Amino acid sequence: MKLNYIPKGLWCLGLVLLFQASKTAAQNTKKPNVIIVITDDQGYGDLGCTGNPIVKTPNIDKFYKQSVRLTDFHVAPTCAPSRSGLMTGRYADRVGVWHTIGGVSILREKEVTMANVFQNNGYETGMFGKWHLGDSYPSRPQDKGFKHTLIHGGGGVGQTPDYWNNDYFDDTYLENGVPKKVKGYCTDVWFDEAMKYIETNKDKPFFCYIATNAPHLPFNVPADYYNKYKNEAIPEELKKFYAMITNVDDNFKRLQDKLKQLKLDENTIVIYMTDNGTASGYKETNGKMYGYNANMKGIKNSEYEGGHRVPFFISYPAEKISGGRDVNNMLAHLDVLPSLATICKLEMPKLDLDGSDISSLLLDKNAVFKRDYLITDSQRVQEPIKWRKSAVMSDKMRLVNGTELYDISKDPGQNNNIAAQFPDVVAKMRGYYEEWWSSVSTEFNIFPEIIVGSEKQNPVEITCHDEHVHDSTIPWNQDYIREGKLNPIGGEFTLNFDRDGVYEIEVSRWPFESGLKINEGVAGRKATTYIDAVSEGKAMNFKSAVLKIGAWKEEKSVSADATSVLFKGNFTKGKTAMSSWFIDGDKKEIGTFYFKITRIGDLKSI
Repeated sequence: MKLNYIPKGLWCLGLVLLFQASKTAAQNTKKPNVIIVITDDQGYGDLGCTGNPIVKTPNIDKFYKQSVRLTDFHVAPTCAPSRSGLMTGRYADRVGVWHTIGGVSILREKEVTMANVFQNNGYETGMFGKWHLGDSYPSRPQDKGFKHTLIHGGGGVGQTPDYWNNDYFDDTYLENGVPKKVKGYCTDVWFDEAMKYIETNKDKPFFCYIATNAPHLPFNVPADYYNKYKNEAIPEELKKFYAMITNVDDNFKRLQDKLKQLKLDENTIVIYMTDNGTASGYKETNGKMYGYNANMKGIKNSEYEGGHRVPFFISYPAEKISGGRDVNNMLAHLDVLPSLATICKLEMPKLDLDGSDISSLLLDKNAVFKRDYLITDSQRVQEPIKWRKSAVMSDKMRLVNGTELYDISKDPGQNNNIAAQFPDVVAKMRGYYEEWWSSVSTEFNIFPEIIVGSEKQNPVEITCHDEHVHDSTIPWNQDYIREGKLNPIGGEFTLNFDRDGVYEIEVSRWPFESGLKINEGVAGRKATTYIDAVSEGKAMNFKSAVLKIGAWKEEKSVSADATSVLFKGNFTKGKTAMSSWFIDGDKKEIGTFYFKITRIGDLKSI
């Protein structure tokens, strides 16, 4: 056979065109990217597009007009429980996260997260900001499916597990578990790093989770944002709260601009939502109410509507999830994982989900979806209590605390209890709650475990933030540490030694990176116009420290120059309880604040 001659230049041109065509085809068939932006303590009424007359959110307002809006969308009334439900599609009470502190804000090892699902389907996964589902293995974000992470500790910047003296400006955060000093304001940093991550992975499908700590207290914000509200006739706290939201709004625009620049905007699902009702956007000051709560009753931590109904806006232009359309069905954070799995065509493992696939509502304005009931509650105790701060919800009705019934369609402010008029409705909703309680309560007595001695994390640093204390009087932020606020003894940590071996356990009053002596005091910081005060650190008079792990117990003296007290012992593999306390010169016992546990070798005589 005779081959026709083709000039070399045409071969090259053909290869280039073929490459470009295949690249275009790959881009056109690429699975959608997913970005979730979730803010902290911002309620339904803390946006201009939902009716707030003061807060400035022009960019989110514009996104609202272009997106599909879930108008009756519910979460848990507080931070960590909401995040656990969003990540797993399962009720917080089922997965062990029913508080924000006290060792029950930690996601159990066996739980599968949204990030796990995306990663197992070939997605790049990154998160930036607030995790609040565990600060140690096996519950850190990098243990739960996120390949790249940049986070603060605990439930907020400046909380007890966070890096010492972080205050929103030029802080030290954890990048893939390693401390990293950054420049800039916290919210700017989360978005900056997320956009770098997106650009790096623009040719691959990615799942990017941006979880701001703003506008959670402390109320620290750049001066130029505070100045946007300084002349408003509202309390100072509210000025800073709104300023933090406006900063989020500007960063949200930068994110959208970056997607357009990279030509990713059409094929990217973008979600904007919040984690619970407003914490600071609706308060009484000097006998007058300030802020806006969209005519709802209750704020953060409330079982009433204002505690758990939040904004949720979603856009995916390539599949016509856009156009400013309202979806008025009763929906929840539990529905996000199964719905994204359908839209992104993900293979799902067999999971016992509480959420429903609502993708049809997002993709088709004529779709029909029926749900009988949803439940939300706020426990904030060591072991959940039946009916505590609970709401059983149907499309129109809300049964609150098992006794109060409200028709939301006629009484959105929940002012008129109609339980006596509809006993059959109350009975049916109570029956549903009873079945739900039986289902979620099977592991209430099994606390999430902190694994020590694993090659995945050694040493492990633990703080009193995760101590099981039944009255919840836990020093959960660094101001309490500075003040030497009494950390009651009697609490325990749930540990699991990964391997037999010799372990060193250091205990301290101060975080280890501070370099402070155990009994040393530190100066505080006065508040400025736009930054909250920092407490003075009291000098203490601790004479000894006690450590108890299982049946093993030892007491050691605290020397004058000690920054920590070091214990060493042989410990065998398995689950156990740890407790520790200091004893001062007056024989007063105060729980220990910080721990570092290191496996240093195999079992041997010490």
